[in-house]
Amino acid sequence: MKRHLSIAFAVAALMFTSCGLYDKYESHTQIPPEVIGLDSLATNAPAPLSWRDFFTDPFLRQLIDSALVRNTDLNSARIAVEQSEVSLQMAKKAILPSLFFSPSGTIASFDGNTSKTYNVPLQMSWDPGQLGSYTNKKRAAKAVLLQAQAREEAVRANLISAVAQQYCLLQLLDRQYEILLLTDSLWGASLEAQKVLWENGKVYSTAVNQQESSCLSVKTQIVDVCRNIRSVENSLCQLLAIPPQHIARGKWGVYVIPQLANGDISAQMLLYRPDIRLADHAMEEAFYNMQTARSAFFPGISLSGSAGWTNSAGGAIINPGKILLSIVGSLTQPIFARGQLKGQLKIAKLTQEDMQNRYVQTVIDAGNQVNEAIADCQSAREKHGYYHRQVEVLHDAYNGTHELMDNGKANYLEVLTAQESLLKAQLNEAMNMYDAAQAVIELYIALGGATQ
Repeated sequence: MKRHLSIAFAVAALMFTSCGLYDKYESHTQIPPEVIGLDSLATNAPAPLSWRDFFTDPFLRQLIDSALVRNTDLNSARIAVEQSEVSLQMAKKAILPSLFFSPSGTIASFDGNTSKTYNVPLQMSWDPGQLGSYTNKKRAAKAVLLQAQAREEAVRANLISAVAQQYCLLQLLDRQYEILLLTDSLWGASLEAQKVLWENGKVYSTAVNQQESSCLSVKTQIVDVCRNIRSVENSLCQLLAIPPQHIARGKWGVYVIPQLANGDISAQMLLYRPDIRLADHAMEEAFYNMQTARSAFFPGISLSGSAGWTNSAGGAIINPGKILLSIVGSLTQPIFARGQLKGQLKIAKLTQEDMQNRYVQTVIDAGNQVNEAIADCQSAREKHGYYHRQVEVLHDAYNGTHELMDNGKANYLEVLTAQESLLKAQLNEAMNMYDAAQAVIELYIALGGATQ
C-alpha cells in the first residue's frame, strides 16, 4: 500500500513540476503611441490600405499584378511557406506511434541438416513520455510557419514598393525628356536668332558660341535621359521576370498618389508590418525552444512492441508457425549528461532574450521609418508651391530678357543665364514631385499596409 502511495505521489509531483512546459506564448499586440514620435496622430488603429486603392494608375496596377505572379523572389518565399507547412504537419504527427512491417527469413545448413526460419512481424514504437517536448516542438514549428508567412508578405510588400518606385521614376524621366525637348527647341530657335544678329553685326561671335554650347549641353542631357529610361525599363522587366522590352505607362501627374493625413496614422498600424510580426514570431519560436530544452530534464517513457507470425520460438523451430506478441516499456530519467542539458537550456534562454531585444529594436526602427517618411512627405508638399512659383517667375524673366536683348537692351549672357535658370527650376520641380511620390510610397510601406 505504501509503495502504491509513493508511486502516486511521484507521478503527481512529476505532473506538477512539468505543467509549466505547456504554457503558451503571449503575443505582443500593443505598440506604444510614442514610438512614432508625433502627437497629432490617430488613437485608433485603422485597417491597412490595399495597394489597389492606393495605386490607381491602371498601367501600374497591371505591372504590380504581373510582378506578384512572375517574380522569382516572391515565388521562392511562397515555396518556403509551403515547406514550413509540411514541417508543421510533421511536428503535429510526431506524438503518434510508429508502425513498421519488417518481415525476415533465414536458411541455415549444418552437417546436411537444413533449417528454415521466418518472422512476419508488425513492429510499433511510441514515446509518450515527452509529451511536453512534442507540444512545444509543434508550437515552435507553427511559429516558424508564421515567420515564413511574414517573410513572404515582406517580400511582397517590397516588390510592390519597388515596382511603384521604378514606375514613378520612369514617369519622372519622361517628364524630364519633355522639358529637355522643349528647351532644345527654344534654345535652337534662340541660336538661329543669334546667328542672324551676328551676321548683321549686332552681336559678337562669342554670343553665338555660348548659345551653341548650351544647345549641345541640352542635347547630351537628352541622350542621358533616354539611356536612363532604357535602364529603368530593364530593371522593371527584371522584377517582372520578363525579357527587356518597352514598359507602357501613363503620363506624369495624371494619376496622383493619395496623401496620408496624420489623422489616418496610428502607432498600432505598425502591427501590420511584416518585420514586426516576424520579430514577434521569432520570440515565440525561441520561447517554445526554451520550453523544449526544459522538458529534456524530465523523465521519458518509451513503449515498443511487435505482433506477427513466426516459426522461431527462441532456440526451437516449430512448423507451422505461431503468433508471437511482445511489448517492452522503459523509463529514462537524465542524471548526468556531461552538462549538455544545462548548456542547451542556457543557450535557449539567451536566444529568447536576444529575440526580445531584436523585437524592441525592430519596433523602434519602424517608428523612426514612419517618422522620417512623414517628414519627407511634409517637406515635399511644402516645397511644391515654391518650385511651381519659381518656374512661373523664371519663365516670365526669360521671355522678358529675350525681348530686351532683341531691342538691344540686354546682352546674350543675361539671356543665357535666364535660360539655364529656367531649365534648372523646371527639372527641380519635376524632381520634387518624384520625391513626394517616393515619400508617400515609403510611408505606406512603413505602415505595413502594402501587403493586401
